[in-house]
Formats: sequence, C-alpha cells, structure tokens
Amino acid sequence: MPVNAQTLEKQSHRESVAKWKEIVAEYEKPSFWRASWQIVNTVGAYAALWCLMHLSLSISWWLTIPLAILAGGFLIRVFIIFHDCGHGSFYKSRRANNFWGFITGMLVFTPYYHWRWEHSLHHATSGHLDRRGVGDVWTLTVQEYLDSTRWKKFSYRLVRNPLILFLIGPLVLFLIRERFPTKNAGSREIHSVWIMNVAVFSLAAGLIAIFGFLPWLIIQLTIVTVAFPCGVWMFYVQHQFEDAYWERGEDWDYTAAALEGSSFYKLPRILQWFSGNIGFHHLHHLSPRIPNYNLERCHLSDPMFTEVKPMTLLSSLKSITFRLWDENSRKLVGFAHLRKRRSE
Repeated sequence: MPVNAQTLEKQSHRESVAKWKEIVAEYEKPSFWRASWQIVNTVGAYAALWCLMHLSLSISWWLTIPLAILAGGFLIRVFIIFHDCGHGSFYKSRRANNFWGFITGMLVFTPYYHWRWEHSLHHATSGHLDRRGVGDVWTLTVQEYLDSTRWKKFSYRLVRNPLILFLIGPLVLFLIRERFPTKNAGSREIHSVWIMNVAVFSLAAGLIAIFGFLPWLIIQLTIVTVAFPCGVWMFYVQHQFEDAYWERGEDWDYTAAALEGSSFYKLPRILQWFSGNIGFHHLHHLSPRIPNYNLERCHLSDPMFTEVKPMTLLSSLKSITFRLWDENSRKLVGFAHLRKRRSE
C-alpha cells in the first residue's frame, strides 16, 4: 500500500526534529568556567566602570559621559546573562542561575521570576498568530488593521513609530512597566516584582549617596538610553523581518517558528560580543537551553544552521519599515502596502 504525501511529510518532520535535538544536546551543557568568566568580564567590568565614572567626576564630564556610554554597552551584555539565567542555561546549578538572575535583574531594572514567566510564554508562542500578545512586539495582520477602529489604528501607528518603538518605549518598559506585575501573574512572580522594586530603589539610593543625585541621574540615564533601545532593537529585528514565520492553529510548528521566525543576525565581532551572541537567535529559539557562550559553536556545527540566511547590520535597517503581517503574501509589509491594496 503506497505511503501518502502527508505521511511522508510527517515522517520527514520527525526525522528533522530528532536530528536537531541530537545536535544541540552537546551544546546545552553549561560550563561553570565560561559562565564565571562572563560574570567577571561583564558584571565585574560594569561595576568597574561605575567606579571609574565616580573618579572621573573630579576630572571632567567629557570623560564621564564616554564611560557611561561604554557602560551602556556592557549593560546589554548583563541583560544576556540575566536572560540565560531565566532559561536555566547559564549555570548548571539552579541556585546559581537564580542568584545571578536576581543580581543582573537588579542592574537591568527587571524582576527575575516575573520576566522569566513572561519570556517562557514568548518562546512557546513565537510566530503563532492565534497566541500573540505576551512578550512580543504588537503585530496586527493587514485585515485586522483594516477592521480596526480609528483609535486602534492611531494607537498602533503610534506604537510602531520608530521614535516610540526604539527610544521612548524601551525606557518606559524597563523603568516603569517592569515596576508592576501583569494581571495573570502567579504569586511568586508578583512578589518578585515588589522585591525587585525594593532592590532597584535601594541600589539607586546607595549610588545617589556616593555620586550625588544629579550626577547619578545623568550617568544612569545615559547608560539606559544606550542599553535599553539597543536591546529592544535586537529583539525587534530578530522577529520582525520580511519573511518571518507566522502561522495559525495546528499549522504552527515549533521547529519552523525557530529556524524561520527568528533571524540569524550576523553582527560585527565587537557588537556580537556586547550582545552576547544573541544574534544566533534562530538557535536560541530552537533550544533555549543553549547558553549564550555556546551558540556560535552550535551554529557552526551543522549545515542545517549555517544555511539559514543571515541578516546583516545594513539589511536589518529595512525592518523599520515593516508594520503588518499580510496573510496573503505571507510577508511583513509596511503601511504603504495598504495604499497599494486600495488601488488594486
């Protein structure tokens, strides 16, 4: 009896899943020494920069501000450690992950357990049109936008404005939004928000006592204005590109969502270092258990991963124009697509 095409397709899919699971298993093993060295060269370096900035205040603000900008770069890397701890991938020890997750969370103004819960939902629903709305960028389909009220269209255009999306929005998200739990959060997640708020304000009070309020405010705002918009940009381009993956219902597939719905953002070496290899986002979504320090080696281990078309720093700029998912062409499109559609 001949095997039908659907059965062959399912068999091929199972074999593909079995293959990538076998490959990534080797790279899912945390390294105590690699992780500890990242703590030193990232969290330690960030703390050292604060000490240098304190010393530089007696010399010149022309020295302090460049140090603050550099500290912003290190804070992006601090967030990657926080992120890996949330996935339980940074250290083998759960206690170590939770400890450093809290410490790095305090530095990036983000409650550890609450963020970990929301981010796990993002991984479970990425690229799923029927399960949007948690831990992702607000994305409407073309038809949903056309069916929206004027107020919703205005709100959507406002949120998708680059100034809001990449500058004001990130500051509001990390400095204000993360101070409050979401309505569906569990008790541990809610408590983590209030405990982190106490920790963040205590750290700020300590730094104010050392630096003085105005110098602390200028330095801290400089740091977060570098780190948070850059971090949001990285997250945005890793899921918002023209041929991104979106599916509904049972058509959604985890493997396809990872390899097709998450970009391989090929950055210059220095930016790859500061962003903690998170540009290998297709691999990260395939297996969140891979620590950041193993992502590149895993990427190079098999053609299945290296054949993923890379996005460059230059080509990623095009993502700014994408606003809506067109279910007909299966592409992200800009608002100009609406005018073209009306003229047809």
